Amino acid sequence: MKIISVVGARPNFMKIAPFMHEVIRFNEEHPDKVKHLLVHTGQHYDDRMSKAFFEALNIPEADINLGIGSGTHAEQVGNTMIAFEKVLQKEKPDWVIVLGDVNATLACSVAARKLHIRVCHIEAGLRSGDERMPEEINRLVTDRLSDLLLTPDKLSIENLVKEGVPDAKIRFVGNIMIDTLEDNRDKAANMDLSNIIEDNLIKDQKIDKLERSQKFALMTMHRPSNVDNKEVLEPIIRFLLDEVTEDMPIIWPIHPRTQKQLQNFNLWEEVLINKRMILLHPLGYHEMLRLNMAATIMLTDSGGLQEECTVLGTPCLTLRWNTERPVTLREYGGASVLVGNNVERIRKEYLKTIATDRKPVRPELWDGRTAGRCLNAILEYEI
Repeated sequence: MKIISVVGARPNFMKIAPFMHEVIRFNEEHPDKVKHLLVHTGQHYDDRMSKAFFEALNIPEADINLGIGSGTHAEQVGNTMIAFEKVLQKEKPDWVIVLGDVNATLACSVAARKLHIRVCHIEAGLRSGDERMPEEINRLVTDRLSDLLLTPDKLSIENLVKEGVPDAKIRFVGNIMIDTLEDNRDKAANMDLSNIIEDNLIKDQKIDKLERSQKFALMTMHRPSNVDNKEVLEPIIRFLLDEVTEDMPIIWPIHPRTQKQLQNFNLWEEVLINKRMILLHPLGYHEMLRLNMAATIMLTDSGGLQEECTVLGTPCLTLRWNTERPVTLREYGGASVLVGNNVERIRKEYLKTIATDRKPVRPELWDGRTAGRCLNAILEYEI
């Protein structure tokens, strides 16, 4: 059996690592039964945010790199389809595996389907209900085209059933991101927080030293809905500087897009001079995991970090009005609460959340063994 797996952006790297490791283990027991090729579309072209993840997660270098780079959504999808079609015509795989909801996920599922090649979607069935999000379009189209839909939770199964997907196409396998977390938990735990800060600190900052066991907030924010409008971004920054840093330092690995917008809106210098606002370059997987393990509270608009917070027990404010991962929300037993980008709501939930103790939760099949179930589902697939 010949399988091509596709990665396009950083979230995919964390999902493909355990699957590739599982294929290697399987082939040790069943020599050459599965031939696996990794295609990197190059959608995430920043070396600091791409190559470093391959190295940290022990992912072999991609067999094929399409080098798509940046562009509009249509440009990325179109260029990826053109380049990936050539790969499919040459390699003639039995399966194409796509992950998550990035543009590469959509483009490669369409290209494979048009050539009558089976498509497997890992992390199928997630829905935010908000079709203004490009990722929601990617999820809907990919799930409609896929032959095999591997879901991370039972709420995702319900979504697919409501959309008319036959039961025979759906397999409940659990969350493959948690495989990566469990595989790397010990390594991350042994990292020194001070070293992480010193090695990644954005220059020209004078910060207060983070004392051992000191409480701190951890933050990420990159979505256009939060950072592209000054009327939205500035009140959030004011709340962080005037209120949160009065309670505890904030460690903020800052996305290039967010930094650029802070500079455009004349907020960058104000953030930079606050000694309790610790601005870091984008971090590697282990460094971010270590910070999450120790954080008092997380503020984020990242879906993957919602999942990590649930398993680690880090109280989380999700800076979005909806989520495709409701299993991470407190009403479903998770660690997260939706606060959007309204400062009054953020403040209210922040004050409630900092009084909340860590409470690790492990949804069903988030056990670190999802990759094996994914590979078995593919091997056992019958039309």
